[in-house]
Amino acid sequence: MGADRGGRGRRTPARVMAYAAGGVLLMAGCASMPDSGDLRDVESTPRQDTQVRVFAVPPGEDAPPSEIVQGFLEALTSDDPHYKTARQYLTGEAAKTWRPENSTTVLTEGPGAKPEAGGGGEDTGEISYTLTGTKVATVDAQQAYAPATGAYGRTVHLTQDEKSRQWRIDALPQGVVMGESDFQRNYMSVDKYYFASNTTVAGADTQPTAVADPVYVRRRVDPMTQVVRSVLSGPTRWLGPVVRSSFPTGTALAKKTGALAPDDRNKLTVPLNDKAAGIGTNRCEEMAAQLLFTLQSLSPAVEEIELRADGEELCSLTLGASDSAAFRSSTRRPDFLYFVDGKHRLVRIPAGSSDPDSDPAPGALGEGDTALRSVAVSRDEHTAAGVSLDGKALYVGSLVSGGSLGEPVLRSHGRSEADRLTSPSWDAHDGLWVADRDPDNPRLLLLQEGKGDPLEVRMPRVDGRVQAVRVAADGVRIALVVEKGGKKTLLIGLIEREGKPGERPAVRVAELRSATPELEEVTAMSWAGDSRLVVVGREHGGVEQMRYVQVDGSTPDVPAPAALTGVKEVTAAEDERLPLVAYSVDGIVRLPSGAQWEKVTEGTAPVYPG
Repeated sequence: MGADRGGRGRRTPARVMAYAAGGVLLMAGCASMPDSGDLRDVESTPRQDTQVRVFAVPPGEDAPPSEIVQGFLEALTSDDPHYKTARQYLTGEAAKTWRPENSTTVLTEGPGAKPEAGGGGEDTGEISYTLTGTKVATVDAQQAYAPATGAYGRTVHLTQDEKSRQWRIDALPQGVVMGESDFQRNYMSVDKYYFASNTTVAGADTQPTAVADPVYVRRRVDPMTQVVRSVLSGPTRWLGPVVRSSFPTGTALAKKTGALAPDDRNKLTVPLNDKAAGIGTNRCEEMAAQLLFTLQSLSPAVEEIELRADGEELCSLTLGASDSAAFRSSTRRPDFLYFVDGKHRLVRIPAGSSDPDSDPAPGALGEGDTALRSVAVSRDEHTAAGVSLDGKALYVGSLVSGGSLGEPVLRSHGRSEADRLTSPSWDAHDGLWVADRDPDNPRLLLLQEGKGDPLEVRMPRVDGRVQAVRVAADGVRIALVVEKGGKKTLLIGLIEREGKPGERPAVRVAELRSATPELEEVTAMSWAGDSRLVVVGREHGGVEQMRYVQVDGSTPDVPAPAALTGVKEVTAAEDERLPLVAYSVDGIVRLPSGAQWEKVTEGTAPVYPG
């Protein structure tokens, strides 16, 4: 993990890697220990081959303290399910009290380790080492990822057994630590699903709305069982205030449940404890839908869930029938891509089409005389909103031919165009969101069903001014671009609603956190899946780039979009099969899967519904 392998002298294997290639298992030494000299950084395993499996090697007879420390750090990066080999580097008492599941600390490179000055020596029977590095992220006990910065420094202490004369670690930090490349090889991000808890306040129908909650699980340590246990344990602390689980409190896998795997018909049977016994069919199907949505990214595929408790079947739900149990935004495919043409009207082309010929959108925004700068279309594609060319007025109109536009639903009094209204955004419940950038009265506003008096959304104190707003399809997460002093950052927050059905709710944005801490300037962004956004920006001193980011600030394990210069706006559908679309110096362009950017037509402000 993180050290140069050349010029170190003779070494002994510290861990073993297995490569699956053409059905032949090849064993090779991965990293090694110095026989003498200072302890070097632990070497990160290159991430070129995702089929690599790493097996830890136990401590050697009469291994010196340096080998014990490095062997332990190497063992943390192995595929040992319960870290049994890593525990062999610890004293008996330390092995009992060490909790590797408490956290994972990710460093830019593998941790370095140096003997502490005044920390003893081999001739004293005890010695301390300092583990060092630069933090990238942490994963907590709930498996939730969070970006991190700054120096890492922790101490491990070793003692020599008086009888056996073997060195072992007797004091160490809780959790595990590893370099970024080992983390990417060992862990993978999985979206687990819960249901929005505020849909009744928002006026939605009774069908629950699924919300993705990304967590990181160990890639080759029975991930299916890991993920099911994670779903049962409840949402992460960040998302918890705005979602609910249909699983009764205390529900867990039944005792003595082994590794979960689907049968030859892709049906997964999940035995639960008695907390789930006696629930009704509707609730049981919601529970099954949570698991079906969650397990879609894992292999082998799961197409049906059967839940059991006390030896009896509670319910069974197939993937095809899951839409009747819950709504998941990424399964809704929009009909059209919308944008503003050269005459500043709302126009559209079929979603996924490269046909340059667009048609005016039906209704006053497409057929009328109001010049538009930006637009948004409701997710059911029945209503559209548009900001006037000067940014002063927000209009809402039906997407039905012959409809009249009427007066603006909102006006800004900002002195310049840059101080007026942002592009609008619709949530899943026909709420229309927009920010007024007027320096004298900056506000984030919500218009229920796109009409009536705007509701001012309460927000935590934001150090800067909101420049862009995008609400997730689930209606409980919001993405904001905030600018201060020329620096634009992307923040993700939760939408909390209070109030009774039928009443005007109190709405606030809470728990804002950065999704792109390394980017100095975010120029465009859009939701691009249940927990993913596509972002255009640049790092300090860098060039403009387009990338995907997760709501937790991690980078998803998918290829970044092909490079595109001069991007001013970007849009993506929750349905990941549809291409990215951008407005650049070349006009409206799109990126089909596995291809390069191609021009569609002239125009600005492209948007999918939302």
